[in-house]
Amino acid sequence: MSVPTRPDTAPAPELGAVAPTLSEDELLQRRDHRWIDRWEPEDPEFWDAVGARTAKRNLVFSILSEHVGFSVWVIWSVMVLFMPEPVWGFTVTDKFLLTTTPALLGSLVRLPYTFAIAKFGGRNWTVVSAALLLVPAVVALFLLEPGVSFGTLLVVTAIAGVGGGNFASSMANINNFYPQHLKGRALGLNAGGGNLGVAVVQIIGALVLFANGPTTDPRVMLYVYIPLVLICTALAWSQMDNLTMAKNDKGALRAVARHRHTAIISFLYIGTFGSFIGFGFAFGQVLAAAGAERPIYYVWLGALAGSLIRPVGGILADRYKGSTVSFCTFIAMTVAAVVVAFAADSGSIPLLAASFTVLFMLTGLGNGSVYKMIPAIFHAELLRGGTDSGDRTAQQDRRLASALVGLAGAVGAFGGVLVQVAFRQSFLSYGDGSAAYVAFIAFYVACAVLTWAVYLRPSSGRLAGV
Repeated sequence: MSVPTRPDTAPAPELGAVAPTLSEDELLQRRDHRWIDRWEPEDPEFWDAVGARTAKRNLVFSILSEHVGFSVWVIWSVMVLFMPEPVWGFTVTDKFLLTTTPALLGSLVRLPYTFAIAKFGGRNWTVVSAALLLVPAVVALFLLEPGVSFGTLLVVTAIAGVGGGNFASSMANINNFYPQHLKGRALGLNAGGGNLGVAVVQIIGALVLFANGPTTDPRVMLYVYIPLVLICTALAWSQMDNLTMAKNDKGALRAVARHRHTAIISFLYIGTFGSFIGFGFAFGQVLAAAGAERPIYYVWLGALAGSLIRPVGGILADRYKGSTVSFCTFIAMTVAAVVVAFAADSGSIPLLAASFTVLFMLTGLGNGSVYKMIPAIFHAELLRGGTDSGDRTAQQDRRLASALVGLAGAVGAFGGVLVQVAFRQSFLSYGDGSAAYVAFIAFYVACAVLTWAVYLRPSSGRLAGV
């Protein structure tokens, strides 16, 4: 597929009084293919006249595309539940591997997807990334039937990983549209709307199974999502815009890659978002292996709760500091994981489902609080001065924070792979998920200790306010 590159940026017009008689296209200096040459969201007059409604329109359709991208990314977590071993020949450990490949590719494409926005334009790349979702759907439609080889199906499931990149490009795009004081709210809505795609695809799976019975062909899910992908692509083409002012900041990415807090934040985000997306892929299989007759009927509760509560983590972090909320969340995740392990060992399906849903909620809280720590780190360094901040300005700190958001998001998504690998190895070695739960508990303890040691422990070197 040929992707149009961005045109040269036209000279910025003089900012004067915004004439009410001018059309939206004239105010925005919009050219062919919906390229906007004039975008000044920090100017209140411009924002009130045309910026707010333009940004809102792009936010709505960006959320829609990202949401469907998340759904396609994790659609195999539902489809494997429609593939009983006697018919398809795939064991529990085989199915964990089938859902690991999309998680892996989804984490790998996040960084290039982030850079694609400035290279090709937000609207153009949203169209392309939405259209790319057709590839895994159409390929699966033709190849998925009993008797398909496991190797072939591994390739088919891996292609679904392209849906994991839509989050990164969507966040980078919306970040360009909003003024600084509204970025948090806009990005929170964008992230939450995307994460909901995990729950929605599982809810749709439950409805499909309820309507068609236990012998449901897994391709029914593709018949639902192929039209949705086409609709998203068409709406992005007709309703969204490209910004010529959007630029890639590779210098900030290189700088933040060397920053001493980057590895720490990325490690913590593996614990939160990595757990969220990993459990999103694995929860249904865990319930099925534990003996649940219809796990798809309630597997969606965890992803829904984790998605809806994500903004609450950010709100609590605003009030009590991100490090404090993250530390308490990791402690609570440790306790919840212990309860999950006990429930799995006891064979109580209701307790397992309920405790896993609580664990999902805590990952959502942690997603919000860890992300709120990122700008706080650079702001605290700037206030303290000295060697931490050098001669950086507040604007440069915002650039570094944006770069770390993208990098941590990519690393955190790889945590979903680690969750799948842990479950698969545990079932291979012990026939259940017991070893995986021990690994999760140990990891959450490590996250809590690291958060306390670096950001909360009384120390002269501690950054205040993170």
